[in-house]
Amino acid sequence: MAVLTYTDEYTSPIPPARAFKASILDADNLIPKLMPEAFKSIEVLQGDGSAGTIKQINFAEGSPFKCVKHRVDEINEEEYKYCYTLVEGDALVGKFEKICYEIQLVASPDGGTISKTTVRYYPLAGAVINEEEIKAGMEKAGGMFKVVEDYLVQNPTAYA
Repeated sequence: MAVLTYTDEYTSPIPPARAFKASILDADNLIPKLMPEAFKSIEVLQGDGSAGTIKQINFAEGSPFKCVKHRVDEINEEEYKYCYTLVEGDALVGKFEKICYEIQLVASPDGGTISKTTVRYYPLAGAVINEEEIKAGMEKAGGMFKVVEDYLVQNPTAYA
């Protein structure tokens, strides 16, 4: 089956450097604190955060998923680019070999950020794919960035 590719853009009033620090570089600490109802913890299993690092995301009690593992493929602090691949876990729902994410934060003319996300889904042979489920998953990911944005707006010195 062919790779399914989805793109999304999200604008934010937060400058790219600050958004990148909070939502990417310190996500392992910040996201579980801001969203304890969704995330129990994020653990580094192998590596130092650079390309090749393996992380395990543990979801909160009551979540439809227990955990996923992802591999950092690229992290570029100068270009505010982060790429990672979900390689294992129940969020692959037995339908996908892997899911690859590419996130690029670009300065907007008003001093904020345009977050450009591309997600590539690699279905397993014979898998039946529900595009509505994929779109719902992308909306949840976008919601996570909104929570971080709200935190940064309310805490103007955080990650400055």
